[in-house]
Amino acid sequence: MASRPDPPVQRQRLSLGPTRRRLKYEHRIRLWLTAFTLPMVVGAALLGYQQSRSLLISIAAAASVVIICAIVCAYFFEQLIRPLQTLSNVVSALREDDFSFRARGASRGDSLGDLALEINALASTLQSQRSAARDALTLVERVMTSMQSPVLAFDSAGHLRLLNPAAQQAFHLERQRSIGISANQLQLDTLLATEDEGLYAGANPLVEHASVAVRWSVRRTTFRLQGVPHTLFVLSDVAAALREEERLAWHRLIRVLSHEINNSLTPIKSIAGSLRTRLPAPPNPGVNDDMYRGLTVIEERAASLNRFLQAYQQLMRLPVPQLRFISLAPLVEQVTHLETRLPVSLHPGPSIHLRADADQLQQLLINLIRNAVEAALSSTDVATPEVSVTWSTTSTSAILQVRDNGMGLMNPANLFVPFYTTKPEGSGIGLVLAQQIATAHRGSVTLYNNPDAIGCIAELRLPLEQS
Repeated sequence: MASRPDPPVQRQRLSLGPTRRRLKYEHRIRLWLTAFTLPMVVGAALLGYQQSRSLLISIAAAASVVIICAIVCAYFFEQLIRPLQTLSNVVSALREDDFSFRARGASRGDSLGDLALEINALASTLQSQRSAARDALTLVERVMTSMQSPVLAFDSAGHLRLLNPAAQQAFHLERQRSIGISANQLQLDTLLATEDEGLYAGANPLVEHASVAVRWSVRRTTFRLQGVPHTLFVLSDVAAALREEERLAWHRLIRVLSHEINNSLTPIKSIAGSLRTRLPAPPNPGVNDDMYRGLTVIEERAASLNRFLQAYQQLMRLPVPQLRFISLAPLVEQVTHLETRLPVSLHPGPSIHLRADADQLQQLLINLIRNAVEAALSSTDVATPEVSVTWSTTSTSAILQVRDNGMGLMNPANLFVPFYTTKPEGSGIGLVLAQQIATAHRGSVTLYNNPDAIGCIAELRLPLEQS
C-alpha cells in the first residue's frame, strides 16, 4: 500500500509590531529621534531670539542644539542598533552551520541580554546536536563499511543512492559509476521487487560467467533522507551459512571417522607387523610366502588408510590466516615453478598487493594448478595439454584465473563436497581446502567450463584493501 506524502508544514509568522510598517527599523528609529529633537531645536532658536533679539544668535543657538542632539542621537542609535546587528550576525552564522560565534556582554534582567543569552544557548545546543549527528553518521559509516552483509539503498525512483563495500564486492559494482544509476540499468530490478524476508536468487547478470546463483535473504525497510522516501536492503548470504553448516557437519563426521577407524587401524597394523616378523622371511619355500605377502599388504593398506585420514584432518586443523600485505605476482610465479609435470603459462596482470596469509594462499594455488594440470593431462581430445594462469582487478577485487584445456566439468554440483573425486588416486579434499582458505580470506573459488574453448576455468576472487 503506497504511503501518502506528508502535508507541507504550515509555518506561523509572528508580527514584529502592532501594525504593518513600510519603513525599515533603522529609519523608524531615526524618525522618532528627529521627532524628539525637533522641539528642542525650535525651542533653542526661540529662546535665543527672545533673549538677544538677533536672528544670527537665534540661528547659532539652534545650530548648537542640533549638533549636540546629533551627537547624542548618534550615540543612542549606535547603542540601540549594534547589539541587534551582533545578534543578527550570530543567527546568520547559525544558518550557515557555523556555531563558533557567540554574543558577549549579555546578562539577565534586560531584554537584549535575555535575547543574547537565549541565542547563545541555541548555538550551543545546535553545536552539540551537530557533533552528535556527525558522530552517529561516522558510526553508521564505519558499521556499514565493516559489515560483511551487502547493504544497498534506492530512492523512490529506483536509483541507487547508497552501498557499502560488501555490496560492491558481492555485485561487482563500482561506487563512483553506480551511485545515481537506476536498478534496471544495474540489473537489480528483481531485488527491488523482493519482499521483506524474501529470497533473492541469482548473481549480477552484468558479471561475466555469473551463472552460479547466489541466494540472499533480503531484509528491507524504508527511511527518509531530506524528505525523500528511500528503501534500504540488507542481504544475508544464505548459501554461505549453509556452506558453513555443511563444513561443520563434515568436520564432525571426519572427527568421528578418524577416531573410530584409527582405533581399529592401529591394532590391525601392529598385529600384522608382529605376525610378519614371526614368520621366516622370503624367499623361503612353503606356505609362509602367501602369508608373508598377505600380512605385508594388510600392514601397508592400514598405513595408507591412516595417511588418507590424516589428509582429511587437514580440513579440521586449518589455522586462522595471518594476514599481511603481500605481492601477488612473485607468489604466483613461485607456485607455477613447483609444477613439473607440465609447463604452466603465466600471463602477468597488474601489480597487486593483498592482505593474505602467504602460506595458505600458496597452498590454495597449488591445489588449483594441480587440478588443472591433471585435467589437461587426462584429456584425450587435445594434442597438447595446456594450463595458463592470469589475473586482473576490479575496483574491489583481485581475480585470478587458472585455465586448462581438459575435458571440463561433468558434475559441478559436487565439486566442493568432501570425499568426492573423479580421480582414481584422488582424495577429494583439494578443492574443499581451497574453498575453505578462500572463505577465510573473505574471498571465493568458482569453477566453470570455459565458454570460448574446451576446458575449465578456476577463478579465485579476493578483496582488495589499501595498504
